[in-house]
Amino acid sequence: MPGRLRDYLDSVRARDPAPHSRLEVLTYPGVWALGYHRLAHRLYRRRLFLLARIVNHWSRALTAIDIHPGATIGRRFFIDHGFVVIGETAVIGDDVTIYQCVTLGGTSPDNGVAGKRHPTLEDGVIVGSGAQVLGPIVVGTRARIGANAVVTKDVAEGAVMVGIPARPTTVTGGKGAAPFLAYGTPCSEVFDPQTQKVELLRCELETLRKRLDALLAEEEQKRA
Repeated sequence: MPGRLRDYLDSVRARDPAPHSRLEVLTYPGVWALGYHRLAHRLYRRRLFLLARIVNHWSRALTAIDIHPGATIGRRFFIDHGFVVIGETAVIGDDVTIYQCVTLGGTSPDNGVAGKRHPTLEDGVIVGSGAQVLGPIVVGTRARIGANAVVTKDVAEGAVMVGIPARPTTVTGGKGAAPFLAYGTPCSEVFDPQTQKVELLRCELETLRKRLDALLAEEEQKRA
């Protein structure tokens, strides 16, 4: 097995405890979808657009994952399960993880305007299942998008986004090396779609409490 492929399969196993071997990882639809996309993207860059589309359609039928041949994808990209859509001008960095039913789409699909229409995901981003990341926005390094979130604005480095529309929580994704956390948010946080509004209010209340404590401490220091 070539070293580069072995490294990729090991990176998938580091993010998913389910497979028992590298060969088992090779059965994953996300791995096949990425392999077909590499071929389609080479054809697309050589302006063999029809051939690229044929490979794309075959891949979609086989894997239930639709990656436009024009999308630019970095190293060690992992799609866990299927039903993912990635648009033509999407740019994905290294070590990005996407879960099922995610869309990296454009915000104005009906106006026929070319140009950068899809998001850019920087290195180490995790996108939870069902999330929609829309428009020519930038999701910063190691940011995490929670399940079912709808993101239409730039995301800061290390931020954790939840809700509709998505907002940053008081939990940070981390700017340096950190253990991989599946599904986009820390396991200690509960962001069920039915309770996201309550969780956001709790996060905002906690932030206000911290700011109040800081102001009171500052006032005490001035008096002293």
